[in-house]
Amino acid sequence: MTSAFQGSLLDGTDGTGPRPLSAARRTRLARGAWIDVLPGWIPGADALFERLLTSAPWREESRRMYDKVVDVPRLLAFYREGDALPDPVLDEAKAALDEHYAAELGEPFRTAGLCLYRDGRDSVAWHGDRIGRGSTEDTMVAILSVGAPRPLLLRPRGGGETIRHELGHGDLIVMGGSCQRTWEHAIPKSARASGPRISVQFRPRGVR
Repeated sequence: MTSAFQGSLLDGTDGTGPRPLSAARRTRLARGAWIDVLPGWIPGADALFERLLTSAPWREESRRMYDKVVDVPRLLAFYREGDALPDPVLDEAKAALDEHYAAELGEPFRTAGLCLYRDGRDSVAWHGDRIGRGSTEDTMVAILSVGAPRPLLLRPRGGGETIRHELGHGDLIVMGGSCQRTWEHAIPKSARASGPRISVQFRPRGVR
């Protein structure tokens, strides 16, 4: 697989591991939801992007929408509970998330889903991770973004003012509280995307 990705000049490769999650900034949203954001959480994120691009078992998917079958506009890879993750940096990231959010979440993150947005035509529509426990319980979804920044949008479920975060080059966003059932998030199509992006979504058991 080839990539037109251009790395950030600010992205170091010092191998020091994830930055302390105590530096994350929390924003309280309506209806019991919140987000934590930490730009540049993973040093060396551009090198991680290149490794994941070649090591993850990317696959295409299709799904039925109304009366036809359409291609999912991104490539996917999924690591179930107990699967070996494709890079040791992701093991470090998961361990850091487990430790930092242990008291608040009450359980570790169990799975990792990867999405590859190849260019500005790849996207994900408005949704919440409400398959399983996320439809009835407060939970968390942590998203690590590597590669070129793309906007992640959030809005209250049913409509309302949109919040925008440009995520890439090792940035982290954690959506917590009631966020999955009372808010929605999306990665819109973009004519200005500067290159491909990979997102890594860490989730607890039973959240999809």
